Formats: sequence, structure tokens, C-alpha cells
Amino acid sequence: MARAKKEITCDAVVVGGGPSGRITALALAKTGVKTALVAPLDAPQDARTTALWKKSIDLLKDLGIWDDILPTAEPLKTMRMIDGSKRLIRSPETLFESAELGVEEFGYNIINAELNNVLAAACSAEENLTCVDDFAENAAFSEEKAVITTKPGTTVSADLAVAADGRNSLLRTSAGIEVKRWSYPQTALVLNLEHTLPHRGISTEFHTPTGPFTLVPLPGRQSSLVCVETAETAGRLKTMDKTLLARELEDRARSILGKFTVISEPQTFPLSGMTAQSVISDRLALIGETAHVFPPVGAQGLNLSMRDIADLISAVAAAQAKGLDIGSPEALRTFEHKRMADIRSRTNAVDILNRSLLTDFLPVQAARSAGMYLAGKIGPFRRLLMREGMAPGTGFQLRP
Repeated sequence: MARAKKEITCDAVVVGGGPSGRITALALAKTGVKTALVAPLDAPQDARTTALWKKSIDLLKDLGIWDDILPTAEPLKTMRMIDGSKRLIRSPETLFESAELGVEEFGYNIINAELNNVLAAACSAEENLTCVDDFAENAAFSEEKAVITTKPGTTVSADLAVAADGRNSLLRTSAGIEVKRWSYPQTALVLNLEHTLPHRGISTEFHTPTGPFTLVPLPGRQSSLVCVETAETAGRLKTMDKTLLARELEDRARSILGKFTVISEPQTFPLSGMTAQSVISDRLALIGETAHVFPPVGAQGLNLSMRDIADLISAVAAAQAKGLDIGSPEALRTFEHKRMADIRSRTNAVDILNRSLLTDFLPVQAARSAGMYLAGKIGPFRRLLMREGMAPGTGFQLRP
């Protein structure tokens, strides 16, 4: 039986059911904005993991949902960088410890499915949020309104639309916002492991000639793995017998966590990058992977998206304080002004770091090695890097 068409009018409509979309919808609703979320109600069961840093956790605490997330999250207390290459110029092993900043942890690692389940439940329970259990099919924007139409024909009209519908965003395309895309000769193999030795809250990243090989703690004696390889090697690893795969990954990890057992289905993702030429248009704001995509280096992806959300909520609040509607040009320009410098600097930094792992150009290798050496030997420089990683933009402000 076909579902009846509906017409919904609200202040803001968010399109996209990933963490960025659900958090944005929840944040808007909790600030008194009558909000609709257009996305399937069922939370995506994604076995990948996300490391959340300080500012992201602060936002989740403000929304009142961090206590629901915490039981399935694992604290990250130490970041260990190891040069796993055999190049002429190699970086020294470097440790970044949260205790040096006077905090118990840098952040937490959580399986995406667990995060998504908490977010889906919170959205369903929020009285000021209407959940539309559909995919968006059309989007139209004018100076007066944003109108989203779902596949069954439900229409949602709002002063502000927020695009959280991913790198191939329908809303961004409908608004005519152009993007810059690029690719890397790399593919990420992603899976979760059990191991016989405790991780002790230490996240270990081997820098290899093909990219990072990163083990990030999960609750118990488990860790998530991101192994960046050539497409050919990643494909071979993905199709290996799991016992043989575990043995090869253990060898690559130098058995620092003992014997490995693969406990999730291996997934592969070709690495690419993308930035939108603008993060606003008439009645539209872009957040998350609608605005920026880059390789999984330094756990910057969702954390950058969370800063998008925080700045959007700030711009909305400022517009309300001035008596403006939340999708007005002034409100959107305030949001874009806050976001573009952060997006560009983070995208460029991740791109440079990733490419530095791939190059055989000796001056680049020397510069990377020198940077790691200074981080290991010079306390103030190391602490600045740690503060900036936890809360970007505060490297010169926070003092342990």
C-alpha cells in the first residue's frame, strides 16, 4: 500500500542519517528550532570506528547523550607514532601522552554502529524533532524557502536546509555548488581485531611507504585497524582467509598486541579527497562529507564535521538573537566565515601528511623526520601539537 503524501513545515530540515546528520538535527531541536530529519529511522550498522576528540565530546555532553555513548567507548591515553618504512631517512618513535597535558585521555574510540544506535534513539525521543523515515529525492531552494521532497512524495518546507547526505550529496548538487575532487593511489582496509595482549589505551600508528597502519583501542582486548595500502594489496588482504589475514596483520604490527583474531568483515575504501567551493547557498548549509572529504589520517573526519555542527548552531543562535530567520543570508555568511579557514587548513594538512608518507623525495622525508624528532625531544612543541589535536585552534591557549 502506498504511503499517503504529507506536507511538513518547520524551521530547519536536515537530510542525512549518518552521525553528522543526526547530531545536527538533535542539536537544532534542543536549541528550540522546530526541526525535521529526513533519513531512514534504522541506524546504519557500521562496524567501522570513530575516534572522538575533546571538542566533539563536549558537544555530545551538551546534548545530554555522552553518558549513553560512554559505556561502549574506549579512552585513548597515548598516541604512539612508529616509522615502519625502510627508507634512508627515518623518523624516531614518538609518544604523545595525555597525562602530560594533565588530562586522563585525548578522546575516545567507538564503533560507529554503537554511536548510531544512541543517536537514532535520541532523535526518536526528541519532542521538537520530526523524523521522516524516507530518502530525499528532490531539493529546491529559493530566497524564501528550502523544500525537500521524499521518494513517496512527502514535502518538507523550512527556512534552513542542512545537507548531511554525504560526498555525493543530492542537496549540494541541486543547489549548484561545485566541488574539487582528487584521488590517491591508496586503498584503506578496515576491520576490528581481538588480541591477546592489553592495549593499555595506546593507539599505535605505523608510518609505512603506502600509508598509515593504525591500531586504535576498543573496549577489552580489542582494537580497530586501518591499513592503508595499494589497491592491489588491499584487495588481496580483503579476500584472504581470516586466520591467514590475522597472522599477516600481526606480523605487520610486530606482535605488539600479541596474537590477532579478525572479528569483523574486512572492508576496503579507495582514498580520495573533496572540498566544496562554498558551504552555503540560498537557504542551505553544508556539513560533514557534503563539504569535505580526506584520508583517514589523524582521526580528523567526524571531528571536523562536529566543528561544522558547533559553528552552525552558533550562527543559528546569533541570528535568533538579532531577530533574523535562521536561513537568512547573514546567518549563512556567519557560518561560512567560521568554517572555510578550518576546512581548508585541515584538508591541506592531512593531504600534505599523507603525501609525505608516499614520497621518496629526500628533503620531504628529512622534514617529516625532523618534525617527529622535535616533537619527541622538545616538550613545549610536543604539548602544542597535542593541544591542537585535541581542540584545534587552542594550541597556544590551553595550558596544562
